[in-house]
Amino acid sequence: MCVRSCFQSPRLQWVWRTAFLKHTQRRHQGSHRWTHLGGSTYRAVIFDMGGVLIPSPGRVAAEWEVQNRIPSGTILKALMEGGENGPWMRFMRAEITAEGFLREFGRLCSEMLKTSVPVDSFFSLLTSERVAKQFPVMTEAITQIRAKGLQTAVLSNNFYLPNQKSFLPLDRKQFDVIVESCMEGICKPDPRIYKLCLEQLGLQPSESIFLDDLGTNLKEAARLGIHTIKVNDPETAVKELEALLGFTLRVGVPNTRPVKKTMEIPKDSLQKYLKDLLGIQTTGPLELLQFDHGQSNPTYYIRLANRDLVLRKKPPGTLLPSAHAIEREFRIMKALANAGVPVPNVLDLCEDSSVIGTPFYVMEYCPGLIYKDPSLPGLEPSHRRAIYTAMNTVLCKIHSVDLQAVGLEDYGKQGDYIPRQVRTWVKQYRASETSTIPAMERLIEWLPLHLPRQQRTTVVHGDFRLDNLVFHPEEPEVLAVLDWELSTLGDPLADVAYSCLAHYLPSSFPVLRGQASSTYAEQTGKLTEFVSNLAWDFAVKEGFRVFKEMPFTNPLTRSYHTWARPQSQWCPTGSRSYSSVPEASPAHTSRGGLVISPESLSPPVRELYHRLKHFMEQRVYPAEPELQSHQASAARWSPSPLIEDLKEKAKAEGLWNLFLPLEADPEKKYGAGLTNVEYAHLCELMGTSLYAPEVCNCSAPDTGNMELLVRYGTEAQKARWLIPLLEGKARSCFAMTEPQVASSDATNIEASIREEDSFYVINGHKWWITGILDPRCQLCVFMGKTDPHAPRHRQQSVLLVPMDTPGIKIIRPLTVYGLEDAPGGHGEVRFEHVRVPKENMVLGPGRGFEIAQGRLGPGRIHHCMRLIGFSERALALMKARVKSRLAFGKPLVEQGTVLADIAQSRVEIEQARLLVLRAAHLMDLAGNKAAALDIAMIKMVAPSMASRVIDRAIQAFGAAGLSSDYPLAQFFTWARALRFADGPDEVHRATVAKLELKHRI
Repeated sequence: MCVRSCFQSPRLQWVWRTAFLKHTQRRHQGSHRWTHLGGSTYRAVIFDMGGVLIPSPGRVAAEWEVQNRIPSGTILKALMEGGENGPWMRFMRAEITAEGFLREFGRLCSEMLKTSVPVDSFFSLLTSERVAKQFPVMTEAITQIRAKGLQTAVLSNNFYLPNQKSFLPLDRKQFDVIVESCMEGICKPDPRIYKLCLEQLGLQPSESIFLDDLGTNLKEAARLGIHTIKVNDPETAVKELEALLGFTLRVGVPNTRPVKKTMEIPKDSLQKYLKDLLGIQTTGPLELLQFDHGQSNPTYYIRLANRDLVLRKKPPGTLLPSAHAIEREFRIMKALANAGVPVPNVLDLCEDSSVIGTPFYVMEYCPGLIYKDPSLPGLEPSHRRAIYTAMNTVLCKIHSVDLQAVGLEDYGKQGDYIPRQVRTWVKQYRASETSTIPAMERLIEWLPLHLPRQQRTTVVHGDFRLDNLVFHPEEPEVLAVLDWELSTLGDPLADVAYSCLAHYLPSSFPVLRGQASSTYAEQTGKLTEFVSNLAWDFAVKEGFRVFKEMPFTNPLTRSYHTWARPQSQWCPTGSRSYSSVPEASPAHTSRGGLVISPESLSPPVRELYHRLKHFMEQRVYPAEPELQSHQASAARWSPSPLIEDLKEKAKAEGLWNLFLPLEADPEKKYGAGLTNVEYAHLCELMGTSLYAPEVCNCSAPDTGNMELLVRYGTEAQKARWLIPLLEGKARSCFAMTEPQVASSDATNIEASIREEDSFYVINGHKWWITGILDPRCQLCVFMGKTDPHAPRHRQQSVLLVPMDTPGIKIIRPLTVYGLEDAPGGHGEVRFEHVRVPKENMVLGPGRGFEIAQGRLGPGRIHHCMRLIGFSERALALMKARVKSRLAFGKPLVEQGTVLADIAQSRVEIEQARLLVLRAAHLMDLAGNKAAALDIAMIKMVAPSMASRVIDRAIQAFGAAGLSSDYPLAQFFTWARALRFADGPDEVHRATVAKLELKHRI
């Protein structure tokens, strides 16, 4: 037995730790102070981890179940299954590994639901840095406890990660003692683990307080004599802990700090004014603090005698006439108090600048909770929902105020609020502009053309967000709405929009972190650009919604020209931006130039791109040798377990279902909500690996079938087929091509679909049906003829055929240059008297050609971008090879023909990429039909380009390039096959020529 394994033995650890404790206990005896309360002495606070310091597994499970459409409570029930001998408790005692736990846990969940449950992604989420963050309120409390000389400890039912490190996402320096079940081999509520913690602290049970979120754990601690606190909500628990300890665990009044030197006000004259105002006699000092909020109008906390007050003043210096109008704030709060709107009780407006140097007003201090982070970390989903509901309820009250009844009918101009706001924003932006922000320029053109036609007039707050509300400490109730500086009469939708904005901004955004704008002045340009891009994203979505409601007209007449702007979204400052675009109105061109670089994507998409890139480098590329070996093994017709594991990791990283275009799913109900251009960049990156598209659930033919269901499927069809495909629980195939006819022309197909009673009966012979051999394939999207006598493009129909339907007979798998492409393969299949319910018809009889055309457009973009990914990887491999390989006494890279090949490959890749991105761009602007010419051109260009680039790379590798040691041979195979897959080159050439002749004469 090695030394390491000795110390991983729970029994030997116990012996060693006990001996060590006796030494440390003597050394630390009497080294800490303590606090007295009612005769009891507390010298330490012991914290559970999950549910107390970080989110509990139950809370994480609840969110994960919603995201993955798993019945609520499944995970928690499975965690509790088996009690002390269940997989969860054995995992926390280190009796089984993470892999063993997930295997048993997954089986339990799957048995409960009678279907596969992706427990790996739950575990990844539970242990991710994004979720496992310490609650700030607990961090602050621990700091204060230690500052008072008390000890702190963590006592956690915990587990080992696959890397053999325990899961402890905390700063260990915060704690004097850390006790973890996986290291001790015992779990709470076993009394031994509590005693071990007390021994390490050198304390008696009555000298400690223990916080946990589980009643069973607290019960045993209390039985031993430890004082306990049940944690349902960290904020409430800290208040209870404060009561026990007898001192505050927060720094003074919440959200305050000492007054800055530059913001000091004369205390003597203020105290005299307040004594006169309140009619109080006191000789005690006036306590003055400054609030974090209210930088625009400085805001102070005042304590005088037994009164807690808030003072809000104008800043010093010369001000614009309408700026910092505290008089308006005072007026509206006084008026709204009589209308049932929760506002602080205002006491007096002092316009005499001689008192403290500027006008000010005074109101009563309203104690309560202010939530700075709109994601409300640390609260259960039901509690968060209640907070948001209370927030929306008070906004409804504000917007329902009777203006005449409260005397506010003259509080602002009535009508045209949003147009006036847009004009004001433009003026303010122009006045402060230091560089060109492309998204802002587009918005400045777009917004005036797309204003609401109807508007209401109500009181609007102007800055309505969560951290401007004071909540009741115990109930989800708004006690006061603060900061009315921007209030006026206007359209209530402005408040609603601003309130929702927080849910679209990253948690690090300064406005959401309660940080003063001046602190981040140097970042103003970046923040403005971020918000501009976000706003433009909404404008594009609105454009898609309007576009989908418009009748389709003829494709755009294309007049190519170059146009330049001083600084584009994708060019460095001072360079010229050139893009070929259709002739368009100013409103059309305001939609912006073509994004040709991932670094010029909007910040959220750029972050997604880099996350995908990191995932490829850390997860996908290293797995390729094992995946390739599986494809060549006897088990190749069964899915690789490694692929399934990578899928769960991709899900956990948010790299799942990226393909569905925004115009097909504008509400992001099913996909990531990317435009075709945005996805093109990510698709290229996935294309650098043969396996990445499937790992991210972005592989054909599933992507095309899922988009078909989104666009054309009924709700019942979506529930049965779309959801399992989106979740990765099923795969599918598309059956159109037939061996007897030229199937590149969909009107040629001969397979029949005949109506019989309440069924359709299918008969036909199909081949090259990709994915049909996969054991996970549950759906065949079948195209056949329902009426041979109908007009040529109305003869075909599309049916959804369950793969377990009798009569589907797989004849053989087909190979591509000898490659089987297991486990999905490419099958030759006969459909013999296959009976399918009528409700499985898509869109209706005779709509098959229309469906096939709609399905192919985005898929062709996907294939072409993946081909560019093939080519980039091939060129990268080639460059590495020629630098290290010697031939005829010198490196290959010094051979002239090799240099020429590298240059030619780079040029061809760049040309093809630009053409593909332009096609995607036109699809985003005008739709798939309008992009028919561009789609045909990229289908001509991309596969042939990829074949040439990959062939040059193979040549540089010599015989090794033909082997399975590198992905080049498979890249080349699929590049060549794709000259047929979406229609042969000849068809696309004919399309380009016809459109060229039609629109260029």
